[in-house]
Amino acid sequence: MADREQPVTLRTRKFIRNPLLGRKQMVVDVLHPSRPNVSKDELRQKLSELYKASKDTVSCFGFRTQYGGGKSTGFALIYDSQEAMKKFEPHYRLVRYGQATKIEKASRQQRKQRKNRAKTVRGTAKTKGAEKKKK
Repeated sequence: MADREQPVTLRTRKFIRNPLLGRKQMVVDVLHPSRPNVSKDELRQKLSELYKASKDTVSCFGFRTQYGGGKSTGFALIYDSQEAMKKFEPHYRLVRYGQATKIEKASRQQRKQRKNRAKTVRGTAKTKGAEKKKK
């Protein structure tokens, strides 16, 4: 991967220490003039080195590349501990970072169809779906 050796500059702004949620939060500007983009995994690694934190407590999201490329802007959270991250971070982001397992459920359309089928058998003996009444 020749892309990973290309230089990347991180700049943080709007840095806030949030003690109630046990984290530091900031806007991250990524300058990558010779690369199309930078992976979130690589950004987590660089931020953890910059702020002397574990990679497992860093969360990056919402990155948008500016028109013309060369600069991306997003948001980063650095939690004080793994417990704080598990408590306050949304589940889908924990799944992204491999710290939680995805809850497998039927598709939205299948759930709605099941709900509507259940409405037709309401109040009758539930045997595989009652026959519809004829007029």
